[in-house]
Amino acid sequence: MKTLVANGARAMGIELPDGAAEQFAQYHAMLVEANRIMNLTRVPDDPAEAVDRNYLDSLAPLTVPGLLDGVKTLCDVGSGAGFPGIPLSIARPDIRVTLMDSLGKRVDFLNNVIERLRLNAEAVHLRAEEAARGVYRDLFDAATARAVAPLPVLLELAMPLVRQGGRFIAYKGPSLDDELSQSSAVMARLNAGKAACYAVSIPGRDWDHRLCVVSKLGATPKSFPRKPGEAARNPILR
Repeated sequence: MKTLVANGARAMGIELPDGAAEQFAQYHAMLVEANRIMNLTRVPDDPAEAVDRNYLDSLAPLTVPGLLDGVKTLCDVGSGAGFPGIPLSIARPDIRVTLMDSLGKRVDFLNNVIERLRLNAEAVHLRAEEAARGVYRDLFDAATARAVAPLPVLLELAMPLVRQGGRFIAYKGPSLDDELSQSSAVMARLNAGKAACYAVSIPGRDWDHRLCVVSKLGATPKSFPRKPGEAARNPILR
């Protein structure tokens, strides 16, 4: 596992800090063990696929020049089993990562990982809609989300958490073009900038994985986010 992570990151042009490969191996072991009890996420049986699909894919922002420049705080919305927040925290210990999830058992697992690996991170048991009505509003330099919801929904959940001038990074696949075409209305309402998209290249894989990066140009109107669940039930499409 350590060798797979180290070699894969190197092939992507990512320089991991000392001890990071061991941290990834410990994280993987904890994830496999916890998955036997609570079904946190799908963990491929093939170690190489697990590394590529979960860990290296999570590190994709590190392959985009300048994307995380100046980022000192990052919120991973709907963190689930910790992707991409835990891998990013391992690779960039200088960034304070907040892992946000609405399910208590996931947050307990994430806090165990944070403690075991001594990460510069915290896990909070909150829905994004609730967090953005409290101390987390306009707080973060960047936010991420992976496999959480369609882009119009994610934008409403994540952008209120990001400070003006910050950015939201959505991990997407083949559906991105369609989701972008449905997002212009909510982007305008949220004072978001034009999306920039980047292909994610993982050596040896032909997956259509992409990053969609949206900057926050102005203050989020106080009416956003709407009450919990409303963005998913009634996304702003026009």
